[in-house]
Amino acid sequence: MQPLFSTEGLHPRIAFRQWREMISDQTVPTEIQNLDAAPFHGRIEFAGIGSLPITRSVQSSTRAEVTPEAVRRSGGDRLYAAFTQSGRHTVQQNGREAVCRTGDFVVFDHRPGVSAIETGSFLVLDLPRERLENVLGPSHLFTALAVEANLASTTLASTYVQELIRVGDRLSPDSAARMASIGIDLVVAGLAERIAQEVPRSVHGNATVQRAKAYVEAHSGDATLDPPQLAAAVGVSLRRLQELFHERGRHISDYIWERRLAAAARRLADPACAHLSVGMLAYGCGFSSQAHFARRFKDRYGTTPREYRQVHGLGVQPTVSADTPSSKAAE
Repeated sequence: MQPLFSTEGLHPRIAFRQWREMISDQTVPTEIQNLDAAPFHGRIEFAGIGSLPITRSVQSSTRAEVTPEAVRRSGGDRLYAAFTQSGRHTVQQNGREAVCRTGDFVVFDHRPGVSAIETGSFLVLDLPRERLENVLGPSHLFTALAVEANLASTTLASTYVQELIRVGDRLSPDSAARMASIGIDLVVAGLAERIAQEVPRSVHGNATVQRAKAYVEAHSGDATLDPPQLAAAVGVSLRRLQELFHERGRHISDYIWERRLAAAARRLADPACAHLSVGMLAYGCGFSSQAHFARRFKDRYGTTPREYRQVHGLGVQPTVSADTPSSKAAE
């Protein structure tokens, strides 16, 4: 890892102040207190492997608070996973408190919260929010949960990240991107195992269905999205996901088509989409043919896409230059 900052050689009177300024510049403006009576010592190292920034912090004890005002001023929308290598790390956020000891990790959000560190060493991964939330649901479901070292998935994630740092400078760019992606998946797997321990099975089933629905909303425009792909995306078997949807009176495939049709209806009624032909709009909502789209749309809404657009889109007609004779027949 490359050195990023160190208090070594700084006068004790300015060491902590410069540390505090550096942390606020690198993350979000943070109110940090030095909890040690002795002079503050800290060191930050950095490695960027693929799209995964990793930071190591070795430091004296501190308490850091991110306020709502600081979040509003800084913008941004990040998730972080902090692996405790030594010492103790306490995170308070979203109404929960996680106490992490050596080998544990915790994910926290770019939102108001409090973090207390007892002298030690910590690895911090800067994670892609969308990737985690597509699998696990909204971040408030898994932030500030201590993912303990006694879970097999935690051991795998921690060991892998440390080895990734060790060999990172020997990886080609393509290999680094793939290896970083695996590391993120291991963090997700650890969180999923921890969430499964946290809630009763019925509630966990609700969370799985919500994750599946959120994934459909985000990927309904993907024409290849189907029940097996959805089950893999949320980390359960197809049979289990079918059971969860059936328990709620739904079929997975019906739900996917319903959300595609709802997205298409919104776009047909949106003047900002008036320049799109019905065919282009259908493809953008995950339909592989206009005929299929027109048939399903009429079954759902009782009218053709063109007629729906005329009624709900203030009579604005789409650009038709891209329409073919077959597409006009489909409408």
